[in-house]
Amino acid sequence: MTIYPDTVAGIANALAKRELSSVEITRHYLDRINALDRQINSYITICEAHALEQARAADRRIASGQGAPLTGVPYAHKDIFCTKGIRTSCGSRMLDNFISPYDATVTEHLNNAGMVLLGKTNMDEFAMGSSNETSFYGPVANPWKFDSVPGGSSGGSAAAVAARLAPCATGTDTGGSIRQPAALCGITGLKPTYGRVSRYGMIAFASSLDQGGPMATNAHDCALLMNVLAGFDAKDSTSVDHPTEDYSATLGHSIKGLKCGVPKQYFDKSLDPAVAASIRQAITELESLGAQCVEVDLPSTELAIPSYYVISSAECSSNMSRYDGVRFGYRCRDPVDLQDMYTRTRGEGFGKETKRRILIGTYALSSGYYDAYYTKAQQIRRIIQQDFKNALAEVDVLLGPTSPTVAFGLGQKSSEPVSMYLSDIYTTAINLAGLPALSMPAGFVDELPVGLQIIGDFFSESKLLQIAHQYQQVTGWHLLAPPLGG
Repeated sequence: MTIYPDTVAGIANALAKRELSSVEITRHYLDRINALDRQINSYITICEAHALEQARAADRRIASGQGAPLTGVPYAHKDIFCTKGIRTSCGSRMLDNFISPYDATVTEHLNNAGMVLLGKTNMDEFAMGSSNETSFYGPVANPWKFDSVPGGSSGGSAAAVAARLAPCATGTDTGGSIRQPAALCGITGLKPTYGRVSRYGMIAFASSLDQGGPMATNAHDCALLMNVLAGFDAKDSTSVDHPTEDYSATLGHSIKGLKCGVPKQYFDKSLDPAVAASIRQAITELESLGAQCVEVDLPSTELAIPSYYVISSAECSSNMSRYDGVRFGYRCRDPVDLQDMYTRTRGEGFGKETKRRILIGTYALSSGYYDAYYTKAQQIRRIIQQDFKNALAEVDVLLGPTSPTVAFGLGQKSSEPVSMYLSDIYTTAINLAGLPALSMPAGFVDELPVGLQIIGDFFSESKLLQIAHQYQQVTGWHLLAPPLGG
């Protein structure tokens, strides 16, 4: 019986040594998807024929000596990234029939690296959600407990990696949508500095907050994927022209002497005591590796949620206006006039949560309320940015929980949007500040994973990955997989 590696590094090594072919590895993952994903629903589109074609091309490339480090390695792609000739739905009825005529820059990078697209993963509609329950294609189940949520909006990507239905995946993070599902599914997820990974061809939710990044079982794999994803893109006006680096180069470096800040606001009554205990234990483990941990102050933490939801909803209102039934996507049947077409197309094409955020954003941007809500939220955003600047002037990184609880039950918060929004209490501020942050597995509570969040200064992704990698050398949480069989 062939034993297939389930990490990016392991697969890349097996391919380089010609121990396995890309076709064999790709077939292995496709077989697992076909056997197991019915109970998880992590994929919207499975690209079987396309994947095998890419795998054959990768094998030829490797045989000719032209392979790149990740040539032939399969991956799952969040269905928010445009893929030429393949449906890009964004988890919405509105784009159910949309076949993109071009590739996102991230997709181009992955193609150029010779990686193999297994399929497009399920997600909250237009990335609006924290539980992956707002998708037009149905909710995703957490592979650790099928009656629990995987987190959102990148829940499909997180669940696919956790269930070993892909060795790695792309995700996007607007207010925690890489980190929170990574925490709830027990994998590693990195939200890079805003502008580090191109947003061109990544369907917009909130343009000043959205950022793509890698998701994998461990920090080493995330570093390898970041080497492919990162870089300046002239086609993206929000892309930052900053030198790229080898994100795996410093993984082996000691963290002795590293100064870590622990925000006192992250350990208040919002945090489940059992989760807090796991996080404290993880911090103790980092101290045993030579890190120094001190308490720091982020006084505006409680303002992040209201500020984030005003700003993100306002930008959502603007971005969603393009979906009108005229140019692409869903159109209602037999409209009587233009007004009827607009109204019914948007009413039928958008789900409940997307409509809620469009309405909130339109209200916040309306005459008479713009200064009271949107301007005020942007002022708070600046205060939050200054809080992080002050804290990171004293320490190298910040440590804390990714989510206040482990995964909650499917349907448990569907009728309580405010309660759902509060699950992002430790993640949204990082997007408002534009900083990088990583979530990694740090224990279990009630048989569900806990995530530790590491927050750094601008362009400190290598440092975050180094810390996570060193922690993962002395712990085994990232090695655990749900007992799915197959």
